[in-house]
Amino acid sequence: MPAPLSLAHSPCPNDTFVFHAWTEGLLPDAPDVRLTLADIDITNGQAQRGELDVLKVSYGVLPHILDDYELLPCGGALGHGCGPLVLVADPTEPARLAGARVAVPSTTSTAYLLFRLWAADAVPGGVGEIVVLPFHEIMPAVRDGAVDAGLVIHEARFTYGRYGLHCAADMGEEWEKRTGLPIPLGAIVARRSLGEPALRTIADTVRASLRAARQDPEASRAHVLRHAQEMEPDVVDQHIDLYVNEFTADLGENGLHAVRTLLDRSAGLGLLPRLPDGALETTRAL
Repeated sequence: MPAPLSLAHSPCPNDTFVFHAWTEGLLPDAPDVRLTLADIDITNGQAQRGELDVLKVSYGVLPHILDDYELLPCGGALGHGCGPLVLVADPTEPARLAGARVAVPSTTSTAYLLFRLWAADAVPGGVGEIVVLPFHEIMPAVRDGAVDAGLVIHEARFTYGRYGLHCAADMGEEWEKRTGLPIPLGAIVARRSLGEPALRTIADTVRASLRAARQDPEASRAHVLRHAQEMEPDVVDQHIDLYVNEFTADLGENGLHAVRTLLDRSAGLGLLPRLPDGALETTRAL
């Protein structure tokens, strides 16, 4: 009997919702899998070290891992109106963030790439010190004045008002305004050495797990809430509604174009190495 595949994804509701049926053994013909829950900054590092078979990672690490991992066309997070936010304690114009001390959850995240692309145009002279903080510490740090601004993701879209904070800029709105494309956030990748038949099976299994979640949302509810890091049920529901969408089932041409545009623009600013031509072509066949 083959060894179980090793899988790592975040405890965020969109991931636990999508992968529940697979990881809980509810898909009869699915490959066996061993799950690790970890924040995206950890899974990014695991992918860069080649440690696991299947991972949820930031799109921003793709240029560093594509020799070893294949981008899957399903299971990830990409969409409209779902971008990271720059939060401040007092309303301010983006240009006034020049030289600001900004807290971010990771410098390898897609959120950070979107922030840097935005700041290159919107903040003359650039922001100042970048401080990496755990996600749950960012909004309190902005509220308490430990930093001038904070870059937040996911459920913070729905909760930042509780901290008395204000949105200085929505990275998703800025991205869509500039490109007309959906916002690439998180990707699912699988180890190339597994071979093409196995990669197809993994992609089909992710799609089947998503279909099962959509057909019976209540089946995964206890599992999702258990890992939702103290989120209220209504915030969990909003999170899933926003981040699980048509691109979760299939990136399609538009989704792949958005990913390539993000990586090309980031390479143009020297934030990432440039992808070779055709680097994402095999994703379409899975």
